[in-house]
Amino acid sequence: MSSTVAFIASFVAILLGSAAGIWLRRHPSIDALEPGSKELIRLGASFLATLAALVIGLMIASAKNFYDSQSSNIRQLGANAVLADQMLGKYGPEAKPARALLREGTPQTVARIWQENRGHVGGSTFVVSETAERFYNAIEALKPVTDEQRSLKSRLGQITSDLARTRLLVFTQSDNAIPMPFFVVLVFWLMVIFGSFCLFAQTRPLVIVTIFVFALSVASALFLIVDLSYPFEGLMQVSDHHLRVVWPELDK
Repeated sequence: MSSTVAFIASFVAILLGSAAGIWLRRHPSIDALEPGSKELIRLGASFLATLAALVIGLMIASAKNFYDSQSSNIRQLGANAVLADQMLGKYGPEAKPARALLREGTPQTVARIWQENRGHVGGSTFVVSETAERFYNAIEALKPVTDEQRSLKSRLGQITSDLARTRLLVFTQSDNAIPMPFFVVLVFWLMVIFGSFCLFAQTRPLVIVTIFVFALSVASALFLIVDLSYPFEGLMQVSDHHLRVVWPELDK
């Protein structure tokens, strides 16, 4: 479910709930309700509004945690790439092929992460690219001679493992942070709440405009929440700046 679909679905549903309340308002039985019955309806709507507020709070927390987790993974990828390049530089001339593969593979990794999370690339997301495979093989092929080189190769093995693990985390955490049943139930509650608002209100132009603005505001909030749960697309996607800034460092 995209953020645009979430906005349209919630906005239309809220307007339909409001329209149902306005239609029921014209029924003679509504005016005949005793004060206690009207109070019961208002209390029920207030209870639903409290539940809706709690659910929206949970959705915001879930989407924000998911977004922050993916953003942290991207920063970690960039930091590990720079660290691996620096260690390969210290290792000596024997590590030049591995450094070249690292510089070649970083832009490919950036493109693959954003494209595959948007569904633009087919195949398994867990398959290691050819460049990455050659890079890992180049690290394994290093034959340390000095104690410093042996120490560097050991640390390089750990860093390359961290690179692979973090990349996999980006893909394994790519599921939508907001479950569809959560969203559907919330929209249904909002329909009932707005319908109850219109049940006892006079259908005047100012009231209709106010309901329209409220519906637009709530739908916009849901749009932002759902958009936040898709870190690699939409208005608030994670920037690839954290990976692109490492390219000049790798070229030094």
